[in-house]
Amino acid sequence: MATISASMVNELRKRTGAGLMDCKGALVEANGDEEGAIAILKKKGIAKAAKKAGREASEGIIESYIHMGGKVGVMIEINCESDFVAKNDDFKAFARDVCMHIAAASPIAVSREEVDPAILEKEKEAAMGQAEGKPAAAVEKIVEGKVNKYLEQNCLLEQPFVKNTDQTVGELLTQKIQTIGENLKIRRFVRYAIGD
Repeated sequence: MATISASMVNELRKRTGAGLMDCKGALVEANGDEEGAIAILKKKGIAKAAKKAGREASEGIIESYIHMGGKVGVMIEINCESDFVAKNDDFKAFARDVCMHIAAASPIAVSREEVDPAILEKEKEAAMGQAEGKPAAAVEKIVEGKVNKYLEQNCLLEQPFVKNTDQTVGELLTQKIQTIGENLKIRRFVRYAIGD
């Protein structure tokens, strides 16, 4: 059994944003292995976030961000369960970070379900054109793969977060739900760019 020091717990807390007791428990469970503890915390965080997902998030903020030079601007609505959290600095910083991400990564929708079916149809047609001449079974897999890749690259929750590409925006949202302790929802956004 590995000895779990305070510095190990603090380091894990810095990396994950999880509570001290959660970090210590995960390190004990992983026998002192930091990567194993991160995996345990992720699993528990996703479970905690899933429990909170059914709760109504009717409070929140509208955050805005104008990129340097005034060529790109973003407005976003992020909801939470209480007015207290809406005024929380961590929540506001999260909203600002997501705004900056949207300015940089140009997503077309929050999630797959919100993507315009006409856009998906165009992507399917383009993929079918590229797969022309291949066996029918292969064409179906190629089209599915290309459409899936398109959605991963263009849906906000699936994009790698610009400030930490090791996690998606969706994973960051799950982490914030765990640390803030309320259901959070990225409701909608609009991105303006000069000339678009």
